[in-house]
Amino acid sequence: MEAKWLLFFTMAALMAVANGQESVKPLVKIVKGKKLCDKGWECKGWSQFCCNQTISDYFQTYQFENLFAKRNTPVAHAVGFWDYHSFITAAAQYQPHGFGTTGGKLQSMKEVAAFLGHVGSKTSCGYGVATGGPLAWGLCYNKEMSPSKLYCDDYYKYTYPCTPGVSYHGRGALPIYWNYNYGETGDALKVDLLNHPEYIENNATLAFQAAIWRWMTPAKKHQPSAHDVFVGNWKPTKNDTLAKRVPGFGATMNVLYGDQVCGQGDVDTMNNIISHYLYYLDLMGVGREEAGPHEVLTCEEQKPFTVSPPSASSSSS
Repeated sequence: MEAKWLLFFTMAALMAVANGQESVKPLVKIVKGKKLCDKGWECKGWSQFCCNQTISDYFQTYQFENLFAKRNTPVAHAVGFWDYHSFITAAAQYQPHGFGTTGGKLQSMKEVAAFLGHVGSKTSCGYGVATGGPLAWGLCYNKEMSPSKLYCDDYYKYTYPCTPGVSYHGRGALPIYWNYNYGETGDALKVDLLNHPEYIENNATLAFQAAIWRWMTPAKKHQPSAHDVFVGNWKPTKNDTLAKRVPGFGATMNVLYGDQVCGQGDVDTMNNIISHYLYYLDLMGVGREEAGPHEVLTCEEQKPFTVSPPSASSSSS
């Protein structure tokens, strides 16, 4: 079923782009006084968010190519794997839920830049003197190249048991590590990633889909998602305020990485993610000045939402 869904949306996305489609006029209906829209393949299912501009209205193939300019150079490690069609096809499932469609055009563009800023940072092979600069090398990888272990945690042997001989090393746009994360993601996407984690490195649409699902989904109960803290859906509690957690890009790092990045002061891992976000804002024509003040942009003083389990100390959990 999942394969048929991906095939349908891939074909629809390819046809739309091939036909030069820039904007689809939405179908509109009013339900209980609320305006709901359906915009066809890219934003389907009667949603208030589909009444807004969709991602392909403001973020197109040439912009994707600008952001990830070096991903297909011969020295990159995933040549020919990542492309705009895969991203926009994956995003289609989440746009009715507000991914890239929350608020006005500026807010939507900032969210796409923020999400892709994380992706670019986590898949980059850029370095200081790399051609084009260190920020031009996002989507260089689609998997961890030389995993040092299988990333199997037996604590989860009853819920997400490891498949013998299978390695759960990092794969994807926001790399997935550990059997329990592959199991949880697979359950959500209705794909057997626990037995076949390699599906992520074999299908760019699925890899983007897994990353957007992670962006849109709280890691734990009573916690916000990265989407929620970025677009303003999350209202900090008194405890959050005391922990210096505020809505914005910095909080997305806190949600996604917790103590691996946040609450450690001015560290390189955090600054690299921020740098990609600012770079992408510039390339998308938004401008880094729209990123907000320092305390919104960073998480250097934020108390982490989560503390990593011992098993995850060497990688993104």
